[in-house]
Amino acid sequence: MQTSIFLARLLGPAMLVIATGLIVNRASYRALVREFIASPALIYIAGLLALVAGLAIVLTHNVWVMGWPVIITLFGWASLIGGILRIVFSTSLARFAERMADNQALLIGAVAFYLVLGAWLTYAGYFA
Repeated sequence: MQTSIFLARLLGPAMLVIATGLIVNRASYRALVREFIASPALIYIAGLLALVAGLAIVLTHNVWVMGWPVIITLFGWASLIGGILRIVFSTSLARFAERMADNQALLIGAVAFYLVLGAWLTYAGYFA
């Protein structure tokens, strides 16, 4: 349980900051995404970081229980799989991301997801 609390305390506030950044600097983030997807090298490096972070979470917290800790496990697996996809399919993902960059519904959904998940993990890690 200590690992779950530690990871909730780490991931929750980070997600809240990311979501807040997306809300406050929406135009800047769109420009950032366009610059990012124009560089397969950056996509590859992001894939390496996501792979390592996801693998670290999965190796330390592969908890499949009914309850909030499973959210951290799912996040770890999603990061691991996302990292693998970025490394293996970096150019294909760049083309896909380019089509998604202007999708307002996707942006709103991502912000809402990160806000809710970040708030929940922050609550679980610090206050529950």
